Amino acid sequence: MGFAVLLVVGSAVVASRMGGEFIPTLDEGDAAVQALRVPGTSLTQSLEMQMALEKRLMQIPEVKEVFARTGTAEIATDPMPPSISDGYVMLRPRSEWPDPRKSKQTLVTEIESAAAEVAGSNYEMSQPIQLRFNELISGVRSDVGVKIFGDDLDTLIQVAAQVQNVLQAVPGAADVKTEQVAGLPVLTVKLNRPALARLGLSVSDVQSIVETAVGGSNAGLVYEGDRRFDLVVRLPEEIRSDIDALRNLLIALPAAAEDQTTVVRAASNNPLSRVRYVPLSSVAEIEIAPGPNQISRENGKRRIVVTANVRNRDLGSFVTEAQKEISEKVKLPAGYWIGWGGQFEQLVSATRRLTIVVPLALALIFLLLFMSMGSLADAGLVFSGVPLALTGGVAALVLRDIPLSISAGIGFIALSGVAVLNGLVIVAFIEKLRTEGKRVLEAVQEGSLTRLRPVLMTALVASLGFVPMAIATGPGAEVQRPLATVVIGGIISSTILTLLVLPALYVLFRRDEPEEPSASEEPSSLPVLSNQGERQ
Repeated sequence: MGFAVLLVVGSAVVASRMGGEFIPTLDEGDAAVQALRVPGTSLTQSLEMQMALEKRLMQIPEVKEVFARTGTAEIATDPMPPSISDGYVMLRPRSEWPDPRKSKQTLVTEIESAAAEVAGSNYEMSQPIQLRFNELISGVRSDVGVKIFGDDLDTLIQVAAQVQNVLQAVPGAADVKTEQVAGLPVLTVKLNRPALARLGLSVSDVQSIVETAVGGSNAGLVYEGDRRFDLVVRLPEEIRSDIDALRNLLIALPAAAEDQTTVVRAASNNPLSRVRYVPLSSVAEIEIAPGPNQISRENGKRRIVVTANVRNRDLGSFVTEAQKEISEKVKLPAGYWIGWGGQFEQLVSATRRLTIVVPLALALIFLLLFMSMGSLADAGLVFSGVPLALTGGVAALVLRDIPLSISAGIGFIALSGVAVLNGLVIVAFIEKLRTEGKRVLEAVQEGSLTRLRPVLMTALVASLGFVPMAIATGPGAEVQRPLATVVIGGIISSTILTLLVLPALYVLFRRDEPEEPSASEEPSSLPVLSNQGERQ
C-alpha cells in the first residue's frame, strides 16, 4: 500500500509537469504554403510571383502538383487581398518517393527552404484542413496567436515587434511573423490651409475636385433597354497614376480672389477666359506614402496579431514559456493588453470543460458502485482502483513522449470504468465468501486467487483491443494513439496493483465480526458466596 501511494503521488507530480495540446496534429498527407506579399501588390503581379513559387516547388521530387487561389472569390467566405495566396502542395504516395523513409517533417522543411528561394514574399507552412480550421475557430491561421489590443496603431506595431523578437527566441517556435497592418501605398494630398484662405478656396472645393479626378463622380445615367448604368467622370488611367500630372491639376478660383501671381489664364479665344485657375501643387502637397493596410478590431478595440507555429514541442509548455518570457521582457503602455488565440484558446476551453466532465464522470461511477454494493466502504474500496489505473496511463504517456490532450483525457475516463470493473469482480466475490461464514483473511486469499483468471481475461481483452490503435500509422492515428496508450498503460498498472493492493486494503479496513459466546459460557447473574462468606 505504501508503494502504491508513492506511485500515485509521483504520477500526479509528473502529470502536472507534462505538456498539453488541444488535439494532436493530424498528418493530412499534403502541405499548404500561404504566401504573404507586400500590401498593395496587384493581382497580376501576385499571380506572376505565385507561378514562380509553384515552378520551384514542382522541382521537389516528392511533390505531385501545386495549385493556389489568390484574393477573394465572388462568395466571400474567406476574404483575402490580392497580395495573399493560399497554395496547396499535393504529395506523391510515399512508395513513389526517392527515399520512402524520409519523414514528413523533413520534407516540409525542404519545401519551406525551396519557397524561401523565391524572393518577395513571406511564407507560412501548414496543412490544407488545418489552415482553414485554425482560421475558422479563432481567426488566426497559425497554432498560436498573440493578440495585442490598444488604440494607437503605431504603438501596436512597436509592441508587436518586441513580442515577435521574444517569440522567435522560444524553443519550438516556427514561422513567427506579425500581421501586416501597414505599408500600403496611399496617395496623400495635404492641403495648405493658409494658401487656400489667401485664394478664397475652401477645403471641400479642393477635395471634391480631387475626388472627381481620381475616384470619379457620377454625372448621370446611361440606359440600354431596361438596364441602366452610372456615368462616371474621372481622369484617364495614365494621368491618375502620374503624380506630376496630378500636381498640375487646375483648381478654379472664385471671382473674389485677389492673389493672381500663380493664376493660369485660359486662352483669349476661350469663353472661359475670365475664369482664373491655379495648379493643385500651389495649394497642396501631393505624395505617395505608406499608409495602413488594414485595421482589425475585436471587442471594440484595435488589434494586431503576432502568429507562430509550434514544431517539435507540445503546445501547452510552449505557450507557458512564451507567456513568461513576454511578461518579463515586453513592457506594455497603459491601456494596452495581450490576449492569446489560436489552438491554445481551444486548449484552455477544452481543459475547463474537462475539469467539470472528469469529476462528474468519476462521481457517477462512485454513485453506481454505491447503488450496486449498498455500502460506502465497499464502494470506496472498489473505487481505489481508479488512481492506480491513472498512474499507469501517465507512465505510458511519458514513456512514449506523448503530451496530454483531449483524446488522452477521454482515454482516462474510459480507463476508470475498466479499473472499477476489475475491482468490483474481486470485492464482490470476497463479500460473497464472507456471507458464507469465512473470516476476512481467508476470504481475501481465496477470493483473490479465484478471481485472478477473470481479472486477467478482462484486462487482456480491453488492452489487446487497443493495441492496433496504439501502433497505428494511418490517417487519424495521431488522435487514436494517445487514447490507446492511456488505456493500455492504465489497464496494466490497474491489474497488477488491484490484485496486490486491493486485498491489502480490504484486510486493513474490514474486520471480522466478534463471535457470540455460547449459552454454557454465559456468566451467572447471581453472586457466589465462598465458605468464608466473602462475595466473589
